[in-house]
Amino acid sequence: MPDSRPFGTVTGTVVEPARPRRNRILWLWIGVALVIAGLALLTYGSMPSAAEAGPLASVQADTGIHYSETGDAVVMTPASGATGVGLVFLAGEHIDASAYAYTLSGLVDDGITVVIARPMLSLAILEFRPLTTFTGLAPGISTWYVGGHSVGGVRACQYAKDDYTVGGLILFGSSCALDLSHSSIPVLSIGGSRDGLRTPAGIRAAAHLLPDTTTFVEIAGADHASFGSYGRQAGDNTATTAGSSVRSQLTTDILEFVRGGG
Repeated sequence: MPDSRPFGTVTGTVVEPARPRRNRILWLWIGVALVIAGLALLTYGSMPSAAEAGPLASVQADTGIHYSETGDAVVMTPASGATGVGLVFLAGEHIDASAYAYTLSGLVDDGITVVIARPMLSLAILEFRPLTTFTGLAPGISTWYVGGHSVGGVRACQYAKDDYTVGGLILFGSSCALDLSHSSIPVLSIGGSRDGLRTPAGIRAAAHLLPDTTTFVEIAGADHASFGSYGRQAGDNTATTAGSSVRSQLTTDILEFVRGGG
């Protein structure tokens, strides 16, 4: 007589099919790896390269500049003679916003409001907030430019494409990863002859993504870290031009760009 007991039972006790233990172990390891990666990213993002004390102190002591910091940005406004023009600037990867205060302070002395954004986890490529998050920190500005250093410049390109109110795009040691070649937006691209991370050759190779009207400037002796005040950067060359000289040329080039309407 055929055995009528259910398959997988022994003396009336149901024996469950063997679970895929190997798959459970695999998913467990994947989960652990994701947790570790997330913690590493949070740790990395919470400790960006800080501003050098001397240059930052000189900005904070400048009576012509109102300097303030929020969790979202560093805000520098002219104490007098504001022009109604503003710049939202995105820091380079893993560099604190305050490290660009000295570099951009010459613009504020000339009447331009500067908002230096603090990207999510110090990674501009992860910044998803609208541009108004930063322009809202300095109301009363009629014309906003957007710019950035290194990866910050890459994100600035996206803002320039998405926000039709942007008056112009300013890149420091950077280039776009999307095509703006058919855009009418004015662009100023400034590189350094000694930049070892975004080399002059690299900037030229990506020039086709920018409008034909783009103004390209190369600062002799400037390396990648010359565009901020945060010390040496791994993989970079050594600058042969002082930071104060780089700041002076940046100020002159940007003011000429802005005064010409981009």
